[in-house]
Amino acid sequence: MSVSKYTSAIWSFMRHLLFFFCWFYCVAAYAQEAVWLLVDTQKKNIQVKQGDRTLEIFGEISLGRKGAGYKQKSGDNITPLGSYKIAYTNDKSHFRKFFGLNYPLARDAELALQAKRISYSDYQLITQAHRMDRLPPQDTNLGGQLGIHGVGRGNKRVQGIFDWTQGCVAVSNQQIDKLAKWMFLGMRVEIK
Repeated sequence: MSVSKYTSAIWSFMRHLLFFFCWFYCVAAYAQEAVWLLVDTQKKNIQVKQGDRTLEIFGEISLGRKGAGYKQKSGDNITPLGSYKIAYTNDKSHFRKFFGLNYPLARDAELALQAKRISYSDYQLITQAHRMDRLPPQDTNLGGQLGIHGVGRGNKRVQGIFDWTQGCVAVSNQQIDKLAKWMFLGMRVEIK
């Protein structure tokens, strides 16, 4: 075999090997399932999940003063059930750390529009924000500024014993610090 044919065969082998490693890396990266949160309002815990696997559990959560359910308006003190995303963060919150949800959902807006609890223009603003993957308006009659947070300088003795929030999910300050290592913008949060 001549030197040029030998060199050509090596380069061909190297290209195929490089292609295989790139393909393998891409497949492995896509196979890695994203981390997400399950807020179990019955068990009163937050589970950090990857696929069906539970990576960590944070217990003794507090919900809205009226529990969890179908949130119909601002000030109803209900933690909304549904599938959300982390839309913003605030590390300087008076609740220590705050991870804001993309509430209200387009579904919430549609039901509120049918029940005449919001205007058509508010409905359009909310649904448009979701289509553009942005934070929906937080100042409509449906409310907003809901998320997962710590106690901050609040009464640490009521955390996990009473439901005390205005619709958020609260954990202790130590828990929010540990939970923060898992959190990222766009993270899926299921509240059930």
